[in-house]
Amino acid sequence: MPLRRPATAALVAGLALSATVTAHADEGMWMPSQLPDIAKPMREAGFRGRADALADVTAPPLSAVVKVGGGTGAFVSDEGLLLTNHHVAYGVIQYNSSAAQNIIDGGFIADGRADERPSNPDFRVLVTVGFDKVTDEVLAEARGKTGRAYFDAVDAAGKRIVAECEQSGEVRCSVANMYYGTDFYRIRQLELRDVRLVYAPPRAIGNYGDEIDNFMWPRHTGDFTLLRAYVGRDGKPADYSADNVPYAPPAHLQIARGGLHAGDYAMLAGYPGTTFRHRTAAEFDAQVARVLPQRVAVFDALIDAVETAGQDDADIRTRYASQLQSLKNNRKRAAGELEGLLRSDAVRLRGEDETAMLAATTGEDATDIAALQAIIGQADDAAARDQLLTLVASQTQLLRSALLLERLRIESAKPDDAARESGYQQRDHALIEGVLRQAQRRYAPSAEKALLSVLVGRYQQLPDAQRLPAFDAAFGRTPESLKMALDMVYARTALGEETERLSRFSDARAGRPLADDPLLALAAQLVAAQLEAEDARKTREGEQLRLRPAYMRALFAWRAQQGRAVYPDANGTLRVSYGRVEALAPRDAVAFSPVTTVAGIVEKHTGQVPFDAPQPLLDAIAKGDFEGTAEASLGTQPVNFLTNLDTTGGNSGSPVLNARGELVGLNFDSNWESVSASWWFDPRYKRAIHVDMRYMRWLMAKVYPAPALLEEMGLPTR
Repeated sequence: MPLRRPATAALVAGLALSATVTAHADEGMWMPSQLPDIAKPMREAGFRGRADALADVTAPPLSAVVKVGGGTGAFVSDEGLLLTNHHVAYGVIQYNSSAAQNIIDGGFIADGRADERPSNPDFRVLVTVGFDKVTDEVLAEARGKTGRAYFDAVDAAGKRIVAECEQSGEVRCSVANMYYGTDFYRIRQLELRDVRLVYAPPRAIGNYGDEIDNFMWPRHTGDFTLLRAYVGRDGKPADYSADNVPYAPPAHLQIARGGLHAGDYAMLAGYPGTTFRHRTAAEFDAQVARVLPQRVAVFDALIDAVETAGQDDADIRTRYASQLQSLKNNRKRAAGELEGLLRSDAVRLRGEDETAMLAATTGEDATDIAALQAIIGQADDAAARDQLLTLVASQTQLLRSALLLERLRIESAKPDDAARESGYQQRDHALIEGVLRQAQRRYAPSAEKALLSVLVGRYQQLPDAQRLPAFDAAFGRTPESLKMALDMVYARTALGEETERLSRFSDARAGRPLADDPLLALAAQLVAAQLEAEDARKTREGEQLRLRPAYMRALFAWRAQQGRAVYPDANGTLRVSYGRVEALAPRDAVAFSPVTTVAGIVEKHTGQVPFDAPQPLLDAIAKGDFEGTAEASLGTQPVNFLTNLDTTGGNSGSPVLNARGELVGLNFDSNWESVSASWWFDPRYKRAIHVDMRYMRWLMAKVYPAPALLEEMGLPTR
């Protein structure tokens, strides 16, 4: 599949290569701007549109694809109706649930616009309205510097670009790093803050099979939810208000009436989170030897802590439902990634590839790559500790609030916004306030102390070289001192009350001292430890930013010799993957069809969680009325299907399109054998799992009817 290698800063730097390069079979999370360069292989794969029409992220159809929470979604009507996964919107569903009114289990269908339920305050939908290269601006002041000075120069340039971009107050901006410090892009996005829950199937449809089926095929899951985005009457993003009006998106996707078959072309657009395929061989080795085993162990312990805390408490189970689901997903992903990297022998293969690449690399690039490898070794030494520090902040609610308040106070006392850490500038105040407002709906003292006991307990077992004095001062060095510290702090803190958190937020964003509270006193000690670790990390990251472009230049040249193009590792920016519907044969004498049907729901049904299909669904399946949504070749209702599309975390909720650009599926998972694809693409095993839109249509027409929504999407109501 011949194509021109995409233009990059590495080419501008002097890599004039005449070799013809190709896209590796079905591999690639392509930047939209690269698609015209791979138009020929896309046509050969079955695409019937124009690749150049997909190059502009601000034009249809890609302008209909948006970042939703931690995943992706797509507008499906001109009145702000937004389709994403049930699990992407799970936090919104949980936020509107209680033990008395559990819409997680029961599902939700809004009775008209007035009944649509507001999302949690920090939930966002981001609509990309601009994407421009700013490499020269970002690197202008960094050239000639090293270490922390290099990091600070790049960081300051990024902040300046963002501040200038946001002057109008109408967009939220960011700077994306492509090819590990080689190129930088300014991204402008509308930040829609008023997002409401419209339609969610019951848990036993949206999460049928739960962790048993997670990352598994065959699947029988209706993992979809409909939200609606609202704006102020002036058409601009606004906080929730009853006076707001539905957002009019720049484009919306048309849902196909038919489906796909084995071998048919498929294409996916979304916001994949992070991949690591262009990392060094040493980083591959560390991932398999240390990082993933540690991650599995800590997630196992956290899951056990939450489940034990909620064993006899329905309120805790509801409050921690979304967090527990996330923990289980991340644990299974880490285990699958480890198994997959071992199965593909990725460490050996990456090592051999890198050795050959380096043998062909000379001069200054070879020197820089050697320096890079030394810096990576330093980062590996601190990895276990830094992982625990990150989890202490991300897996707690009240302590997270206290840490945010203390760090915000420190940053807000700095002379101007440009001097403040990203995440704590004035532009970030609304998101921080959203976190503070929702904390008590996802918090219980016993559960939070249990989580901290796991994390800090593991920290206390680290070797002395990885320990931080401020952290030790906060909790001591023994399990007994840890328990005593946690019991004292959580018994006396007042931050469990929203008013107490918000009153301190007012002082924190002004840089004023915060009213005394034992949890804030603890946070002050922990933030001091975080700042100590952060300083060392930024020095390492500065050197990596400076040196990794040499590694990428060597990789560009090496891949060109192999006849392969290079796409950037995923980094949360909009990407497109293409391929086909394809069956899976993961092991000797084991072969799977690429389509599942409602028959599998009945076969799996046990009446017990997680295979407790709702009775209305079972009745509808028994009735067999699939007119208008059946797969003719099977004579029944399809549920999920497989493609070989290149996806990773963040692609949840990504629309799957047919050769004509119609919406045929909704991405929601990968198979177990391909979880490691964030590091290593193995075409033998890489599959993506999607909800067939015909299953969604059937559920909304004949099982849990929502005729007004079907009509809004231009679909038959029966």
